[in-house]
Amino acid sequence: MTPLQFYKCMSEDTRLKSLLLITIKGELCVCDLTAALELSQPKVSRHLAELRKCQLLLDERRGKWVYYQLNPELPSWAREVLTLTANENTDFLADCANKLEQALTARSCC
Repeated sequence: MTPLQFYKCMSEDTRLKSLLLITIKGELCVCDLTAALELSQPKVSRHLAELRKCQLLLDERRGKWVYYQLNPELPSWAREVLTLTANENTDFLADCANKLEQALTARSCC
């Protein structure tokens, strides 16, 4: 993966926020991301499919839900960029992170 490919894959707000939330939590279900981002399931799934196509994420189906995690084959520099971005930009993620925590606490979807 080249730096250009990596950054192009994250050049959209929904994809970037999804990727950073997954980086923080390790693994998230589509329903968790729909709650955090306040977007429809089809829209979130479409963006996650793009991140899968870029080989940034891996998915695993469990029943009717799909869970996403960072691809363990990501180069170390890419993983470090994601971790630093997530940790150093809490304001950028604050609203989504709060909604995500509420969704994880309620966890009625998956």
